[in-house]
Amino acid sequence: MFWQLVYNVFAVPAMFVALFLGRHCAGCCNRKIREGIEGRKQVFEKLENQLAESRSDIAPTGRGNLKQTAWFHFTSVGEFEQAKPLIESIYAETRIVLTFFSPSVAPNAQSYTYADAAVYLPLDTSRNAERLIRLIEPALIVFSKFDIWPNLVWKASKLGIPIIVVAGTLHAQSKRLARFAKPFFRSVHRHIRVHCAISEGDAARFQELCSPMRDELCDYKPKIVVTGDTRYEQVYRRATAIESNTEFFPGQATLKNPILIAGSTYAEDEKVLLAAYQILRQDLPEGVPQLILVPHEPTPERITGIRAKLNQQELTHRCFSALGTDTNLEKVDVIIVDTVGILAKLYRLADIAFVGGSFHGSVHNVMEPAAMAKPVLFGPTIQNAYEASLLVARGGAKQVRTAPQLAAAITAWLADTEARTTAGNIGKQVIEENLGAVERTLVYLREYV
Repeated sequence: MFWQLVYNVFAVPAMFVALFLGRHCAGCCNRKIREGIEGRKQVFEKLENQLAESRSDIAPTGRGNLKQTAWFHFTSVGEFEQAKPLIESIYAETRIVLTFFSPSVAPNAQSYTYADAAVYLPLDTSRNAERLIRLIEPALIVFSKFDIWPNLVWKASKLGIPIIVVAGTLHAQSKRLARFAKPFFRSVHRHIRVHCAISEGDAARFQELCSPMRDELCDYKPKIVVTGDTRYEQVYRRATAIESNTEFFPGQATLKNPILIAGSTYAEDEKVLLAAYQILRQDLPEGVPQLILVPHEPTPERITGIRAKLNQQELTHRCFSALGTDTNLEKVDVIIVDTVGILAKLYRLADIAFVGGSFHGSVHNVMEPAAMAKPVLFGPTIQNAYEASLLVARGGAKQVRTAPQLAAAITAWLADTEARTTAGNIGKQVIEENLGAVERTLVYLREYV
């Protein structure tokens, strides 16, 4: 009760202050903040309307006329991908409600075929949590990876609704494990019935936050199990469905070889990447790779900024949207992909893949190129992705911290086809060895739905 009081007296009002400032200050110039604020307007009315129009042919659960409902929450695109195979496995007999936090995942979630309702999660107040639960009436609440909201957890636990974390991660540097924070997060995590962790290390760290509950709210001991990461199935399925001879864009036949694809990059990644590319131009005048640059969220402003940098560095470039059937790319240094949704397919073209995010804050999806047997490069920040450290340890990827290191890694792989092929095959093997997480996780979901 103490931590609930602290959270609701201090943290929740801080959220309202942040919302107010976002609406009146940052919201006017930050697209994501603006979209998040707008998306949360009348969220309960939107949810109620969607539920009223949801499927009515699902078998009842014994609770009157209520349908069996599983409520999945995730923060953004990656966590949604982890939930998808589980959702699709139980969709036929279960009503599915999705809530999400980030505007980046909103279009995908709201158009998802296997969702009966999908809305932004409103602010985590005790009142909002209770109102959501009363409206959705879930048989089970599922949090994907780590976006766990305290009032929602406490209220669901009080009402006897089971909660499961899937593809759970808790890295060693997580602030949740800090001395000052651990008691608070223990008051949250110990109300979660099952933590399905992606690795033994994550499971051990979750154990620190899951002392058994023996109070007025519940009398169970939380389970902590290692089930693996459900994204492996998603990524592997997409990778094996792409034909090697697929034509991805006009002018593809005139691409130079070798090809370096930089996926989901931020400005910080591009600064290092382009510096490394200039080194390659000096050291490999006849063998410099053609760079396909796929920026994260390619807004018009971002594309304009990237083009300005390329002009400044005297790099010839074309935008993906401007390519035509007669486009000749032989003398183009950089192709800028200014559209979304094709990165996973483009990796098929790569000789080497550089995955962005790790110079900005956290590395993005390294599984996609690995599943296609491509050697992978990324920067220093990978604690958010256990699979990245696994690839490095096994030799399927290299981690770099500077532009010279990145250039050296690219040069080494370009000079040694056998080493490049071996690294790619190791990466694919890592993906294949980690398949099966969906079925292992479903065992625990099916105890409740």
